[in-house]
Amino acid sequence: MTRALWSLALVLLVACSPRGQITYSPEAAKVGQVTPVFIGTTRVLAEGAFGQERSEEMRFARFDVSIPPQRTRGDINWPTRFEKPNPARHFLTTKEVLYPSNPDFRADLQRNLAANGYEAVIFVHGYNNNFAEGVYRVAQFSHDLEIPGAVVHYAWPSAAKPLGYVYDRDSALFARDGLERLIDEVSEAGARRILLVAHSMGSGLAMEALRQAAIRGDQAALGRIAGVILISPDVDVDVFRSQVSAIGALPQPFLIFGSDRDRLLGLSARLTGQRERLGSLSDVSRVADLKVTFMDVGEFASGAGHFTLGDSPALIRLIENIGQIEGAFEADRARRVGLLSGAVLTVQNATQIILHPVVQIASDVNQ
Repeated sequence: MTRALWSLALVLLVACSPRGQITYSPEAAKVGQVTPVFIGTTRVLAEGAFGQERSEEMRFARFDVSIPPQRTRGDINWPTRFEKPNPARHFLTTKEVLYPSNPDFRADLQRNLAANGYEAVIFVHGYNNNFAEGVYRVAQFSHDLEIPGAVVHYAWPSAAKPLGYVYDRDSALFARDGLERLIDEVSEAGARRILLVAHSMGSGLAMEALRQAAIRGDQAALGRIAGVILISPDVDVDVFRSQVSAIGALPQPFLIFGSDRDRLLGLSARLTGQRERLGSLSDVSRVADLKVTFMDVGEFASGAGHFTLGDSPALIRLIENIGQIEGAFEADRARRVGLLSGAVLTVQNATQIILHPVVQIASDVNQ
């Protein structure tokens, strides 16, 4: 199959995939493990739902998501239109709160932060995500990887269409101020440490928000960013270097999870006329002068390989307590050797770790 035909087939495959939707079931709280997801969004609210349109008004919400006990880690199970929602198998929303004002959002978030050591994780979704998919993904991701802290999600206005790439790129630029504001809101709510996690196109958005904060001299907010994780970042390498130059000293640890087997990033590279994207670097020499760590997860990739960190049970098992990994990276860069199973290559300030499976996982269903 030619590259052009493969690209078309990949787009059609994504287009045929079932889309996520919010399904309410208060009684699911008695069955699943509930994860409160605090949300800041620049999506338009229409007829009670957040859609794809862009809003200049920032809104705040909380969705309590029930994680079902009968599932494979990495999976998000949606109830179809033809079946009754099953709290034992399906991701369901047990409660929704739309905050009338910023102080109401901060007050509720402050209570959650107090129960989580005043730590927070802000997750930024990627290209082709509707509102429900972003909310449920951050709930699944934070639950499966046991990410410590209050869970916060920035829902920027994606078209949620496979052919909406250009709309999403413009929306990511539109949404920069919103993410910077959300970081400020989380800080004002009392967060002492913020882990910023971004996927795909959301990685460029996250870097732009950090760049803006640095240019504006908002050192208070930047000082609370205790680490950055970019997952399959759909970012031009030269643009990334320019962003880092404006930001200055990067928050540490600064981890990039990627693979040259990522088929969607391969398609993005061809669309933009580049050999590779930041998330599909074949080696770290192009960012050797930057204090970053590139975690090559290609051996765990399946399908499109675009969210391997979140949907590979084997990789999740390997690094499920990301808080311990973060601590090791902060304490001593040399401790990376032996911390994870893989080959380690250091080029100046950058480190590349090619992860390898340590065990064959036949079944990983939570009981």
